[in-house]
Amino acid sequence: MQAKQQSSGWLEAAREAMEIEASAISLDGNLSRAVELILAHPGKIVVTGLGKSGHIARKITATLCSTGTPAVFLHAAEASHGDLGIYAAGDPTLMISKSGSTAELLALIPFLRTLPSKRIGILGNTASPLAAEMDVTLDASVEREADSANIAPTASATVALALGHALAIALMRARNFGVEEFGRYHPGGQIGRSVRLTVADALHAGEQVAWVSPEHTLKQVVIRMTEHPLGAACVVDDAGRLLGLITDGDLRRALQAHDDIRTLRAADVMTVNPVCVSPSARLLDALRLMEDRPSQISVLPVVEAATTKCVGLLRVHDIYRVDQE
Repeated sequence: MQAKQQSSGWLEAAREAMEIEASAISLDGNLSRAVELILAHPGKIVVTGLGKSGHIARKITATLCSTGTPAVFLHAAEASHGDLGIYAAGDPTLMISKSGSTAELLALIPFLRTLPSKRIGILGNTASPLAAEMDVTLDASVEREADSANIAPTASATVALALGHALAIALMRARNFGVEEFGRYHPGGQIGRSVRLTVADALHAGEQVAWVSPEHTLKQVVIRMTEHPLGAACVVDDAGRLLGLITDGDLRRALQAHDDIRTLRAADVMTVNPVCVSPSARLLDALRLMEDRPSQISVLPVVEAATTKCVGLLRVHDIYRVDQE
């Protein structure tokens, strides 16, 4: 009983922390000015911070790079020991600091003035020494941190990251940076491959698929699906046009609904007008069709839009399997 009460208290503390962090996030009105400043320079942006703010700066740098804004991370403590060589004239700087008085960041200001480098601050204190040196300041202040002692940089880190993400997304919109561009900069991993590859790259076709006609008996359908274990059978007419889909779930429901299944035909149990996908669709779009719905599905018939001819089946497993090839 005592352990359960302790567990309940831990969960309540965690929930309160999330609520504090969520309520702390707000959009700074200066964000548009920051976007304009970055767009005005054809080169990269340098992102810097120290400690927890440094970790946030690294993440924002990665997000900017993958969404069309060239960016590099500068370790504030290493900057004055030769790393300032990453700058080209005019590169703007994004500084992240909770206190707005980080000594290592303040030490960079004379160099940034002479370069010159326009300065954007995501700062937890808009009345701080760093704020006075910024061309644009994004307010990352919070009423309190999420821990009970109000000391660990939790809510403040979340707000700084959220502002960095908001800046990156606004820049994406300004640059008309879409899915194709994202795939170019992010070719690896599941996200990159699902953007870069199409359904045609991963589908099962021809003899790999269980093809049946509307008049096939349920026994014949089960045999075909056993011989071609993709989790579904495509019901097609003589021209190969899709009439319906029979999944493993359809078979179970037929058995549940009928005491005698010997008279059942494919047309009796198939799903008419199933969710389909085009062979030219991106794998990402196919995955969304499967998962972004109240009842998720694991297999899609692949149909040519112009002819309604069914050319194969795509399983959700195939989308993830492609990443391993």
